[in-house]
Amino acid sequence: MRKLKTIEIVRHEVEECKDLPKIPLVLILDDIRSMNNVGSVLRTADAFRLESVCLCGITAHPPHPDIHKTALGAEDSVAWTVSDDPVEEVKRLKSQGYLICALELATDSVMLQDVKIEASDKIALILGNEVFGVKQELIDLCDYCFEIPQFGVKHSLNVSVATGIAVWQIASQMLDKLGE
Repeated sequence: MRKLKTIEIVRHEVEECKDLPKIPLVLILDDIRSMNNVGSVLRTADAFRLESVCLCGITAHPPHPDIHKTALGAEDSVAWTVSDDPVEEVKRLKSQGYLICALELATDSVMLQDVKIEASDKIALILGNEVFGVKQELIDLCDYCFEIPQFGVKHSLNVSVATGIAVWQIASQMLDKLGE
């Protein structure tokens, strides 16, 4: 085994990627304070070829050097939108047949490893503020809350780390939708 050289790694070009099939998973970032977290989430969305990312509330959006620092260009390959009102965005996605889910500690939350995705599912995953989490008014609109089991002292993970874990668990069940 040897590490691949950069020139050996085959990747799609940005313009080509825009036309490729996407995993039907939309990330909704609500009131994310850190532009580095936003950039990191965009990079994760690019890695898994997610449908889109919606940046809501006070969440910063590209173009911005601090977002680019961690996104490394993913802000150009991932479809993203800006919405002042996350509630309206969630209602819009729900009307389009998306299952609305939040990554949050809640009563009756489903442990992430127990989440089962059906072939026909389209999912919108809400990720909340680094300190306060997902707002109750958004949880009220959810079909499910997903929880990442944790075994240490802390009861939360960095939002971009938690996003990566959740996206892997969900996307790994949806990869066949890409036809690859």
